[in-house]
Amino acid sequence: MTKTRVEHDAFGPVSIPADRYWGAQTQRALAVFDIGTERFPECLIHGFGLHKMSAAMANLKCGQLEPVIAEAIVAAAAEVRSGAFDAHFPLTIWQTGSGTQTNMNANEVIANRANERLGKPLGTKRPVHPNDHVNRSQSSNDSFPTVMHLSAVIELEERLLPALSALRDSLQTRAVAFADILKLARTHLMDAVPTTLGRSFEGFAAQVGHGIERVEATMPRLLTLPQGGTAAGTGLNAPMGFAEAFCGEARRLTGLSFRPNPCKVEGMAAHDALLELSGALNVIAVSFIKIANDLRWMSSGPHCGIGELVMPDDGLTSSIMPGKRNPTIAEVMVQAGMQVAGNHVTATMAGASGSFELNVAKPVLIYNVLQSVRLLADSARTVAERVIPGLEPDRNRLARQLDSPLLAATALNPHIGYDQAAHIVNYARTHCIAPREAAIALGILRGDEYDALVNLERMAHGG
Repeated sequence: MTKTRVEHDAFGPVSIPADRYWGAQTQRALAVFDIGTERFPECLIHGFGLHKMSAAMANLKCGQLEPVIAEAIVAAAAEVRSGAFDAHFPLTIWQTGSGTQTNMNANEVIANRANERLGKPLGTKRPVHPNDHVNRSQSSNDSFPTVMHLSAVIELEERLLPALSALRDSLQTRAVAFADILKLARTHLMDAVPTTLGRSFEGFAAQVGHGIERVEATMPRLLTLPQGGTAAGTGLNAPMGFAEAFCGEARRLTGLSFRPNPCKVEGMAAHDALLELSGALNVIAVSFIKIANDLRWMSSGPHCGIGELVMPDDGLTSSIMPGKRNPTIAEVMVQAGMQVAGNHVTATMAGASGSFELNVAKPVLIYNVLQSVRLLADSARTVAERVIPGLEPDRNRLARQLDSPLLAATALNPHIGYDQAAHIVNYARTHCIAPREAAIALGILRGDEYDALVNLERMAHGG
């Protein structure tokens, strides 16, 4: 039989598993919100630890907490930030739209751990109270969105931006290595004029580079925190200077340029900054789908597809076809992009759910944004490490595809006109011969004239 302890809140006694650090409000929420299994990622829970550390130090500076209480809260919150209490955050994301239950979960865990550090048993609420002390000068309405910003910025800085940079650099390295390798371009999935394999990778690297710029462009709004607005953006029950002190502590603890939102109600009633981020993530997802699908097509075959690239072996194969190799990591990248695109739809609807002074879809909004960040970061890192460095051109296949390509006749346009060049291409296609032979057969050009005008390498570099 599970041992329990009894805690009390405004509604009466509540039985809680004796070894759990959460309190009465969290236990009640577990019974009320019996919906789904989706839980916040650890980074958001750790963000609450950072938040409560900053709030306790700000309250100390503003004369709202005694040093012994503030120090106990900071120490306990630091443990939450480190991940030591991840198992004590049992709630799903399906809760009040302000995130109140997870904020209270954090308050209760930190209060219980602070009291324990001060030699008191769990559940006493003395000397540290979850509402009066851990939640001092705060409301869930400004604390939860502040944690949304804190966790998003830290995930971007520590996870996504480094992964995108690694992917961009990996692609650019291959662009340089493949710069002089000729291939046929394809438009509308059909053969087009000559280009280089390096130019394809240069395009991929540019897409990822623009994605980095898009994420970085969202930072000024994400670094702006609504903390200090309390219940309705007015700052009720928060002392003068609390917002500034809070952001100062967050800057000190992270090295990131967090600053107070001068319009607290904007940061609580609307989440345009996070929706802007979600939009940037959606663009990156689309870029990833394009890049991964191009790599799949370019390596398709190997005998009956395009086969320009040889995809590195991942050690996986078919359940029925012995030795079959598939572009599995690229397929995962495509699926991750699809999920991120779907997440952006949810984030859009959640962002539009601000009513008067409060947005009431905060949990589902940040859940989807953080999942998108994680999926894109992990996809970028995996492809950068396991796919791009091992890609090699199939030079024999590329050479065969460049053997008298029909659209090489495009170089003749300035010299004989579009209609004559089209006549050569159509004749060559109909008679299954090279365009050079067609030009001679039609009496439009001599062989030496054709050779002087059509040079695949020169065509691949424009002009």
